[in-house]
Amino acid sequence: RGSAAGMMMNHRARAAAGPRVPDKSKEGSESKSKTPDLAEFLEKRDWSGAITLLEYKRQGSSHDVSNLEWLAYCYFHAGDPGKALETYRDLLRLESDPDPTCHTLCAACLFYLGRYQEAEEEALRGPNTKLQTRVLFHCAHKLGDENKLMTYHQQLSDSIEDQLSLASIHYLRSHYQEATDIYKRLLLENRDNLALNVYVALCYNKLDYYDVSLEILGAYMQRYPDSALAVNLKACNQFKLFNGKAAEAELRKVHKNAGSSDAFADNDLIRHNLVVFRGGQNALQVLPPLVGVPPEARLNLVVHHLRGGEPLEALKLVKDLEPTTPQEYVLKGVTHATIGQYMDQLDAEEHLKLAQQCFQIVGSSASECDTIPGRQCMASCFYLLRQFEDVLVYLKSIAEFLKDDDNFNWNYGIATAASGDYKTGEEALMSIQSENFRREYAFTAWLARCHIMNGKARLAWELYLRMDTNDESFALLQLIANDCYKVGAFVYATMAFDVLERLDPNPDYWEGKRGAAIGAFQMIVAGQEPKESLGDIINMLRNTSNPQVEYIIRTLTIWARDNDV
Repeated sequence: RGSAAGMMMNHRARAAAGPRVPDKSKEGSESKSKTPDLAEFLEKRDWSGAITLLEYKRQGSSHDVSNLEWLAYCYFHAGDPGKALETYRDLLRLESDPDPTCHTLCAACLFYLGRYQEAEEEALRGPNTKLQTRVLFHCAHKLGDENKLMTYHQQLSDSIEDQLSLASIHYLRSHYQEATDIYKRLLLENRDNLALNVYVALCYNKLDYYDVSLEILGAYMQRYPDSALAVNLKACNQFKLFNGKAAEAELRKVHKNAGSSDAFADNDLIRHNLVVFRGGQNALQVLPPLVGVPPEARLNLVVHHLRGGEPLEALKLVKDLEPTTPQEYVLKGVTHATIGQYMDQLDAEEHLKLAQQCFQIVGSSASECDTIPGRQCMASCFYLLRQFEDVLVYLKSIAEFLKDDDNFNWNYGIATAASGDYKTGEEALMSIQSENFRREYAFTAWLARCHIMNGKARLAWELYLRMDTNDESFALLQLIANDCYKVGAFVYATMAFDVLERLDPNPDYWEGKRGAAIGAFQMIVAGQEPKESLGDIINMLRNTSNPQVEYIIRTLTIWARDNDV
């Protein structure tokens, strides 16, 4: 899926653990007169212009503490935490008694660089402040330390910064409703903070309320229509509501606003989303270096390998993945289920068991059990257990929403047929449009069975005639022969057993052919089959070299003569 969250989570990391704004009073009147444009750069959030000005000043006064503080601040907000870290460390080295808060600010930079263990150690060197608590709170989440996470959670206050930090952790842990509640409350209390609309819109995107997300996002985009973050989120909503072309058209606005710069091509999040919007185009060039940033990159690369028929490559990406979100559980389950269908029995059972467990965790979770993906997961769980009656309980509850979806109709068709409802199974399978699905042997076999069970054996035979001669066509012949025999379609059973016998002179096929031929003769006598079929039956019997053949043919021939056939 497209990543609406990647860029926002990075911004949240900065908001939750960002550097302080340097004290403008430190600049003094002399400094103000020398740098009259700094305030203007900051007001416009023109970080590049501010950095250029501050670096110029640095050449003339490399020990100006205030200048370095502003420079680090601008580097951080320009998305260059590496440079910000270097500058804060310069501040720590320059002064004999440096401000210990610089350790906390270094920790914020290290966190944004993904060096979470170092960030935690650096933060602990700083003073005991709310900023330190927020940095350590986020580090505990990234390091998976639940005890520390709860400890720092209890230390959070009701301040806007602390509540934003808490909401972001809820978001990162897929607790989107809890995050939404906090953001909406903050928005009611601080209506001028328009960026909160983006956070709320992000949560609604994750809750699959794409139209609501768009509506809320509009309040922010009226003021900042060229925001790369907002445009990206809007594109993700457009992708879900419409298609990839609509989403890409939205992203092109970022390119237009970037002018002649390479911002569009160099933005990892945008490059990632373009792959998704274009149906996987250039996935192998773009996604591997981005695995983990944004978090959806790994999942989309897994999807690409699965769609490309490379389940073993997908397994490499999910084998050591400890799922924390429904999407991760689902993709890990799908990967194991796919591999389980092609492995030897012993290995297959292990993969299918892992897949079943992944689907069950998602389908039975409180947050997913009443969603369409959640019910699909429970259906998949019971599907792997071959409990098709239970499969249908879940699939029928979402059939109205997915009646035109080939994936759904595939599963629904097979499940209904396996449960004995061949009429519904036939309708579902016949509605599948995808040529990839229709080329699958499983599709042909189940459709043939449905045709036969619904009294349309001729259609099943035509499916066989359209196949090339191979192992699959041989298997289909066996299915047609046995199923037609079972339902009393003896003429077609005879035809199938006749071909089987000529391909493989197995005595079992003769016995099946003999029984089917006699059954067909009985139906002709009873007037349930046309008399003209008798000639075909006799010709097929003559293809067998068996002493019983002449006796059966003589019996059929005598009846035909006596009945003017």
